[in-house]
Amino acid sequence: MTLRLIGAGLPRTGTSSLREALAFLLDAPIYHMSEVFTHPEHAATWVRAIDGDMPDWDDLLAGYAAGVDAPFSNCWRDLAAANPDVPVLLSHRGDPEVWYRSMASTVLPRTSEMLARDADDPMVPLFRVLFRDVFTDITDPHAVKEGYHRRLQEVRALVPPERLVEWQPGDGWEPICRALGMAVPGRPFPHVNSSADYRSRDEARSRKDDERLARVRAAGSQVPELPD
Repeated sequence: MTLRLIGAGLPRTGTSSLREALAFLLDAPIYHMSEVFTHPEHAATWVRAIDGDMPDWDDLLAGYAAGVDAPFSNCWRDLAAANPDVPVLLSHRGDPEVWYRSMASTVLPRTSEMLARDADDPMVPLFRVLFRDVFTDITDPHAVKEGYHRRLQEVRALVPPERLVEWQPGDGWEPICRALGMAVPGRPFPHVNSSADYRSRDEARSRKDDERLARVRAAGSQVPELPD
């Protein structure tokens, strides 16, 4: 399946809602961070891609019509180059402080938790590099917000205006449908994965992480060493 849309936005910019909306519009799966947790065998491939060793995208993304959120958005440049006729979707929040508060109550604590886990969990190497090209100190609010600004500037500078689709939570269907050449559906735009929803699933996620790691250890899976 050919990609129809390439998401370049960072986490907590409405990417879960976008995943649901795009899945409805395109009638196909949409790649999102949740897919990596479902398919932990993908994690090492994404680590290599973030390190510059790009995979066969047609193989990795077979069956997916689009992608949003990390780690897909980490590789937005290469994906955009490989699919030159596909719109690039830059999801963001109008107020960086709103974005940071959402990150600080959800993704950043989750990242700290993952980095404290044993390295034989295949997701740990991915979390080590997930934000490397955005910010290096997850405990420094200034550095995190500066990284957010840089991502927006990079995408806007590199993607031609006629190809770029800017979208914020609240914009709904219209910018996306216009870019895809589709009619706006007669149904509300999905709104999922609020900060409260994210936090309410933390315990279940941690339990699943432990179960996944137990399966990896039982199977004797090996996680490649990564450079510091």
